Amino acid sequence: MTLLTQEQVAEFSDRGYLVIDNIFDSETDLSPIIEEYLGVLERLAQELYAQGQIKSLYGDLPFEQRLIAIYQDSGKVHGQYFNPSLPVEGLRENTPYWAGAAVFRALRHKRLLDAIECIIGGEIYAAPILYTRIKPPEHLTPHDSMGRLLLGKTLIHQDNAGLLPEADETQMLTVWFPMKDATVENGCLCVWPGSHHLGLLPHRLDRGRPYIPTEYLKIAGEPVPVPVKQGSVLFMDKRTIHASYPNYSQEVRWSFDCRYNPTNQPKVREFFPGFVARSYQHPETELQDPREWDRQWKKAREKLAKEGTVKFHRWTENETLSDSTN
Repeated sequence: MTLLTQEQVAEFSDRGYLVIDNIFDSETDLSPIIEEYLGVLERLAQELYAQGQIKSLYGDLPFEQRLIAIYQDSGKVHGQYFNPSLPVEGLRENTPYWAGAAVFRALRHKRLLDAIECIIGGEIYAAPILYTRIKPPEHLTPHDSMGRLLLGKTLIHQDNAGLLPEADETQMLTVWFPMKDATVENGCLCVWPGSHHLGLLPHRLDRGRPYIPTEYLKIAGEPVPVPVKQGSVLFMDKRTIHASYPNYSQEVRWSFDCRYNPTNQPKVREFFPGFVARSYQHPETELQDPREWDRQWKKAREKLAKEGTVKFHRWTENETLSDSTN
């Protein structure tokens, strides 16, 4: 189904990003995700309380306030409990994640796939690079032993930097959507329009996170803020330079970001389980059972916990590979 106009597709091609409103319905699509995460937070609270890491379950607080209280009391950020995917490094057989049915339904949402189809075609693979970002206000977020914020603004980068070279030509599309309005004050994204035309710029790593050194940003122009309303979706080219603002508000900023690519192109992070979200050529290959999706993640966790760390970055800590631009 054609959801985007030709003008919108042309805008995406030219600017490297596009916001489309009213993809998700707040009640029927997003509320079930919130309900699932209430259970995830309860499980986290129970585990930390049993381990003596927090002095209360904070069960009388609403979700956002309870999350903040648990993070502050434990002195840690427990974001992995909420992620629909696993970490690449430090993986154990009991590493938490959340591959719930409501999240799965959002990843396969018809209107979302209709929009994606307009950009990359109708053979759509949901790549296993997906996260939920639940960011408390920075002044209420714990710091590490060196005084560094444990969860803050996203560094300036291109999503292509998270791929290995063999997937550089894969037409990976970033899909970002907030669970509530994302504003400049609570830490929405900012993008560098047209920066995807520059190719992949050199990156360095900061605590395992790729970022573009300042000297390489001079050719990229100036960023623009991209507020996104609840129910709307931000699409980005894999080489669009972007970052996020700090959360200076009094509320949690909650968003999902995920990746899609054509099924016939090299996969990204093959050691994790992606799935066919839509196929006209081979509809029988579409994954429609969220329980199977969860089972595949459990199987990958068991396998990788035994085998150890896999190759993840082309970059090294505090070192730029200047010959990686293409």
